[in-house]
Amino acid sequence: MTVHTLSHLVVETGATPDASIIWLHGLGADGHDFEPIVPELGLPENLAVRFIFPHAPAMPVTLNGGYIMPAWYDIRQTDFGIEHDHAGIRQSSRSVQMLIDQ
Repeated sequence: MTVHTLSHLVVETGATPDASIIWLHGLGADGHDFEPIVPELGLPENLAVRFIFPHAPAMPVTLNGGYIMPAWYDIRQTDFGIEHDHAGIRQSSRSVQMLIDQ
């Protein structure tokens, strides 16, 4: 089994979860930003869910002047139809897939 390398936070609403939710944050945030959402969802007490909040790696983001921040991939331009960071998107996809596989 491949072990993931993506740092993450796990919150479980019961002892033996039978469902998992992977919640990805946005640019500049991290998994801790969404941890408070779990109790706000008002899930039934008998529903055991595992919430996985991954933390994107810190990297320079071109759109923000190369400032190093948590990001799933480099954002080079505001026009989403131009010059995507395909390699970064594929790497983030592989990292999330490892969490799913585990």
